[in-house]
Amino acid sequence: MAIVVRIDVELAKRKMSVGEFAEAVGLTPANVAVLKNGRAKAVRFSTLEAMCRVLECQPGDLLEYVPDNELERV
Repeated sequence: MAIVVRIDVELAKRKMSVGEFAEAVGLTPANVAVLKNGRAKAVRFSTLEAMCRVLECQPGDLLEYVPDNELERV
């Protein structure tokens, strides 16, 4: 997948646990794990908005486009 989710980076910057984040956003910790591990096929704009509100960041801080050929090198 060419979209990389960087939630873990933003959580680490804020020293926030997955549980705290999940509760503040209104997700289950399991759904946060699905997002963090890149297994999500979609994300609702309302969820993305809530994540940005809680983390005080922009959508581009959480999502990054990486071409597939670059992912193979990582």
